Amino acid sequence: MSTPLTEKIKTLIRTNGPISVTDYFALCLADPEYGYYRTREPFGRHGDFITAPEISQLFGEMVGVFMVHAWQQHGTPTGVRLVEIGPGRGTMMADMLRVIKRIAPRFFEDLHVHLVETSERLRGVQRITLEAFSTKISWHDSFEDLPEGFTLIAANELFDAIPIRQFVKTPTGFRERLVGLTAEDELGFAVGIATLDPQLLPSPVAGIPDGTIFELSPARQAVMLTLCERLRTFGGTALIIDYGHLVTGFGDTLQAIRYHDYDPPLENPGEADLTSHVDFEDLARIAVTTGVHLNGGLHQGDFLFGLGIGERANALAKDKEPTEQRLIAAAVDRLAGEGAGKMGELFKVIAVSSPALKLMPFRAVE
Repeated sequence: MSTPLTEKIKTLIRTNGPISVTDYFALCLADPEYGYYRTREPFGRHGDFITAPEISQLFGEMVGVFMVHAWQQHGTPTGVRLVEIGPGRGTMMADMLRVIKRIAPRFFEDLHVHLVETSERLRGVQRITLEAFSTKISWHDSFEDLPEGFTLIAANELFDAIPIRQFVKTPTGFRERLVGLTAEDELGFAVGIATLDPQLLPSPVAGIPDGTIFELSPARQAVMLTLCERLRTFGGTALIIDYGHLVTGFGDTLQAIRYHDYDPPLENPGEADLTSHVDFEDLARIAVTTGVHLNGGLHQGDFLFGLGIGERANALAKDKEPTEQRLIAAAVDRLAGEGAGKMGELFKVIAVSSPALKLMPFRAVE
């Protein structure tokens, strides 16, 4: 069984030859006709995945606490642009604003929220979620459209949806991995002629078996560069939370998620969410090269516990029914628990600032 996008991609390949993994990734998510983000409701129980803010209000509240702390460390500036890129249903921003209003009223009164969102459908959902704060919110199609001024940025699960390039080790070095057609006329991986500068690899290639994959994302690097340049120009902090690894390495992390389960990446284009792990070392390198200060990297669990999720959960559970208390404890475990498959370990966090600041709960990096 193939999807409408499968047929479109096959026609494209028959006409022009195999396409890069980057192009395949971009078509799956953003094809104007059949792309995943154009046609599906990805979030929540009936969607394909649940993001951290949807699991519990505690997640967004901790991000709000972090933003208040960053604002204080920056010297409580006025006219703050509070920016979220790819705000989903608006849940995280609603939880952030609620906590900011409670613990830093002066900051709350003065800030303006800027949501970078390309989907009209999701903007509609965000309008409903954030109705209580409607006078404070503006929407933008792109990050470049933001007004000038001091900026605090939240990017949760932004980078994993930005396309990657893949290179595969062959007897003649690393070659770009492509998506082509098999003898059975199905989508399949192929090897192209584009090569890779060996200096970009994390370690010497001698001894690495053929078939090993290395991933690179110029598109993610470009987004990181844009964020860092904004901070360097106007001052501020960006918090980046995503699924990924803290050290650059080899491995194929391209994955599709459909109905909360893994799906072969070439199986249902347009009907499954396509992502890959974020290389935080690569993002950190861009930040340092741009001249902004890096606070990083932590597991999501350490980040949330460092900001007080345990205490906040206890306060929330006080005087509640035992069932409710168990749900709160389960949410904390899901968001911050360490161990195989838990978000607390799988997700990583870095923050970048200009001027240089030491931010809680990150440890000082000398």
